[in-house]
Amino acid sequence: MIRVVAVLVRQRMANAAPAGVDPRAFLEAMAEDTYEMVAGLDLVTPVLVTSVPGLDEIVWPGTEIVAVDEDEPLRSVLARLPGDQAAVIGADAPDLPPLLVGKLFRELGRAEITLCPAEGGGAVALACALPAPAWADPDLDDPAVVATLRAQAPGPRRVATTPGWHRLRAPEDVHRLDPGLEGWDNTRALLKEA
Repeated sequence: MIRVVAVLVRQRMANAAPAGVDPRAFLEAMAEDTYEMVAGLDLVTPVLVTSVPGLDEIVWPGTEIVAVDEDEPLRSVLARLPGDQAAVIGADAPDLPPLLVGKLFRELGRAEITLCPAEGGGAVALACALPAPAWADPDLDDPAVVATLRAQAPGPRRVATTPGWHRLRAPEDVHRLDPGLEGWDNTRALLKEA
């Protein structure tokens, strides 16, 4: 079984840069930290999915980069991914623990789609078998994405959730980053410079 974990980078994620931090540099730091966490996982293939040009320097050689439009629906993104199962993680979660990615795939044993809900609504990540279920039209930024997908599902128990996490969607969200967690080195260094 081929499992792909795609890091989704959208230009609007730069809007979370705190005062005094260059938005492009902040976006790149978050994306690189999220990618590094994914690339360090066993038994998965990392992919970078991005609407931001010029991010090929943050990935390891040989990593597939899928260029998407800024507002391309997640359903379309999933259709372009290789593999048997895929997880898509928002790049604005640079301190996401790797264990939560594993839980996404584990829950696919009992559901067609699994979500890691985001604090404040939406989702940090989504996983499903490929091709994605035809009934699903997911959106990580939908504040009620879990309820939306459960309403779209043709039956109960088609959508599972894992423990939630946070995303950096506004400048004040940097306070959610846990200095005690390993990883997110690039974002951490950038914030120390500011």
